[in-house]
Amino acid sequence: MNWNDFLYVVETVNSAVNSFIWGMPAMICIVGVGLFLTLRTGFLQLRKFPYAIKTSLGRIFRRGEAADGSMTPFQAVCTALAATVGTGNIAGVAGAIAIGGPGAVFWMWISALLGMCTKFAEVTLAVHFRETNARGELVGGPMYYIKNGLSKNWQWLATMFSVFGVLAVFGTGNATQANTIVTAINSALLSFNLLNEKSVNTCNLILGTIIAILVALVLLGGIRRIGAVTEKLVPFMALLYIMLALGVIIVHWQSVPQVFGWIVQGAFNPAAVTGGVVGSCFLSLQKGVARGIFSNEAGLGTGSIAHACADTHEPVQQGFFGIFEVFMDTIIICTLTALVILCSGVPVIYGQAAGAELTISGFEAVYGSWVSVFTAIAMCCFAFSTILGWGLYGARCMEFLFSAKVIRPFMLVYALVAIPGATMDLGLLWSIAETFNGLMSIPNLIAVFMLSSVVVRLLQEYFAKKN
Repeated sequence: MNWNDFLYVVETVNSAVNSFIWGMPAMICIVGVGLFLTLRTGFLQLRKFPYAIKTSLGRIFRRGEAADGSMTPFQAVCTALAATVGTGNIAGVAGAIAIGGPGAVFWMWISALLGMCTKFAEVTLAVHFRETNARGELVGGPMYYIKNGLSKNWQWLATMFSVFGVLAVFGTGNATQANTIVTAINSALLSFNLLNEKSVNTCNLILGTIIAILVALVLLGGIRRIGAVTEKLVPFMALLYIMLALGVIIVHWQSVPQVFGWIVQGAFNPAAVTGGVVGSCFLSLQKGVARGIFSNEAGLGTGSIAHACADTHEPVQQGFFGIFEVFMDTIIICTLTALVILCSGVPVIYGQAAGAELTISGFEAVYGSWVSVFTAIAMCCFAFSTILGWGLYGARCMEFLFSAKVIRPFMLVYALVAIPGATMDLGLLWSIAETFNGLMSIPNLIAVFMLSSVVVRLLQEYFAKKN
């Protein structure tokens, strides 16, 4: 078997697994666990939503330093948001609308509504069952609430999660994000004739090296430096993107009611909105739910790894940050992206794949070509913050599988992956990383389902104490 035949076999096998992981069976499991948790907690995300937002915002503006080996609660949520609020919020939403029609946005909202409760449970469990490692740092996440919350018969689930996590971080967390950064910068430079096609490869190598150095400098500084960077970068990139998006919506404010009508109508009758190109309600639901899950990571368990580092003694209180995180990621930022595309009037070719270029076209329709500079900055911030967040996730998975001694070597290797990521055509790597990303949800969902009684007990004790 030659190399091309081997790659063909790998691609075929991965495509089959990927179709299942991000297809309806797996999504039913993720949505099913979210619905189960919603019912067990008495619709917590609706009943206590004002309290969750009030608690989260109150702790965001509270000054203070974290103890050694931990982050402040705000730094923890920023690190988690750094990994979730990424290029998927720009490219992924555009792709969901193009393939599933505007109705995909409605199902994205539904998945986020259930995902709020799932993320709450994940974060609460991560803080409750976390440990302190040999370096004096707080460590937690699905592998630790499986290890400390379930019997020894289920320990293999923790190992499975960690292995899939390590395999996913190099692609999902780094290489593809570095590629996004150089693509955004090149597009801006080419549009202003500051770069020619012959110099692109050299520019990519230089940019990849710079990204690797910056990533190494942040990650090797430990969780306190990661938290210090993300608490500044995430609010900046979110505010920049929100302001640009609101500008488009304000200019086209008269179209907003009609667009919301398309979203609701398209969820149940896609053909009426897409001109018959997308006629399947099932397809609209599938793309919307898949994009919602992939965006906010509720059900994957990854975000809880960052939250476990928070300097807090109240697992439930940190859990409310999980509700806030999903709300910001999917309900706010993904919805703004959808409105930019649908309100701006840019042509959407339904039934054909689309990505970030569709979202950027929506911005350019209002601001002109110069906005490519700002979109490049936003995408660079999104992608770089994702690299940092997933770097922490990978380090925690490696530490769980081996020991704290492997953290620094892992982070050096992880940082260097940015160079080939910036200079190569990734192709199959993205799809493989996406598959491993989804595979992490299997052991996590089993654990969250089995530990749901612990979540309910902690919730009852928390509010009994409050009252």
